Order: sequence, then C-alpha cells, then structure tokens
Amino acid sequence: MSEEKLNSVFAVWHRHEVGTASDEKLIGVYASVPEAEAAIARVANKPGFRDTMSGFEIQEYVIGRDGWTEGFISEDEALE
Repeated sequence: MSEEKLNSVFAVWHRHEVGTASDEKLIGVYASVPEAEAAIARVANKPGFRDTMSGFEIQEYVIGRDGWTEGFISEDEALE
C-alpha cells in the first residue's frame, strides 16, 4: 500500500467588512478542495456567515514553500 504525498493544503477563510476594518476568520485547513467546499457548506447557514456568503475564499498553500518573502511595513509606516 503506497501513501500519497500531500503537496498542498486548502485554507478556508471568511472575510467581511466591519465599519472601516476587515474581519477575517480562518475556518480550517483541508487536504482537498472538496473538503474545503464541504467546510463552507457546514458553516454557511450559521449566523453572520449566511449574511455574507461572498466572504468565503479557498486559498491553496503549497507545503514547504515560503508564502511571505518580501518583508513588510507597519500600518503607521504605510500611512506616512
């Protein structure tokens, strides 16, 4: 019996605007797109989520690859 190597995972995020800020929730991380879609289906009818269905997003992350490589600046620096 051979084991399949997992090369990517799929994160389900939900984002919506609250006033001038963005509220982000990580729903979970899954081994496949169908599992990620099933997670959305499980929470889609819950309070808050059902009112902002367009806020769901599935993002693929490749295992072993850096995701943020350019550095960053603070919010205060960005406003200067």
